Amino acid sequence: MSVDMFQLHRNCNAQRWVMKSASIPSLRVDPELRAAAESVLKEGDTLSAFVENSLRAQIDHGRAHAEFIARGLAAREEAKRTGIYYSADEVVGELKEMLAAKIARKAN
Repeated sequence: MSVDMFQLHRNCNAQRWVMKSASIPSLRVDPELRAAAESVLKEGDTLSAFVENSLRAQIDHGRAHAEFIARGLAAREEAKRTGIYYSADEVVGELKEMLAAKIARKAN
């Protein structure tokens, strides 16, 4: 028999690779901080989930902050390149117009 006569087929219904979970090092805190964290837990929430959500929120905040700084630096370079600058009053005025337009759209 030739090798061409046999075809190997494999069906794999497994999902993509699933990474194993990792742990965050334990965190020692004052009893007052732990009590404060526990005091804001909703029914059914766990302190572990609270800490994980807080960590995710801080990561998101850090990324957003870095992107904000990058946009500011890029805007500075663009202003230097073009020589076009805007005063704080112009910027605040434009932001107020944008806010007013958004409020008007929601009212309709």
